[in-house]
Amino acid sequence: MVLNVGTLAPDFLLRSHTLDKVSRDDLLGDKSMVVFVPYPFTRVCTTELCNIRDTMGSLSDAGARVVVITAHATSTNAEWVRQNQFTFDVLADFWPHGDVSRRYDAFDERFGYSKRVTYFLDGDAVIRDVISSDVLGEAREFDRYGEALAAY
Repeated sequence: MVLNVGTLAPDFLLRSHTLDKVSRDDLLGDKSMVVFVPYPFTRVCTTELCNIRDTMGSLSDAGARVVVITAHATSTNAEWVRQNQFTFDVLADFWPHGDVSRRYDAFDERFGYSKRVTYFLDGDAVIRDVISSDVLGEAREFDRYGEALAAY
């Protein structure tokens, strides 16, 4: 289950792959996509983020800021960003392990990973849409990203 559309997104403060602190409040004023991914360096997660990287122009034109959250360490995320030339922040929800993912109802307690969920927030950090995949090895419907951003 995911958080409801129309609710305020939970606050967070996490370190990016560059060790900068990024919070929910940093997203205020702009549309944003908060993208939770299970595992760096895996086929589905890398493909999903490469799709975002390759369409950043159109996502930015739609006014979206992208932040990605994993339950992995900053050093892991930094290498993943370097190898794939991602142009957005990849945040470490490593310790306390999965704390932010839990607040967004995007954490698998049994296996300890962030679920495949994307929250679309308006400039006031209110959730306007959610795209998720309930199956670990299945990507989200990427074609819906543009539709979700255009709807608010």
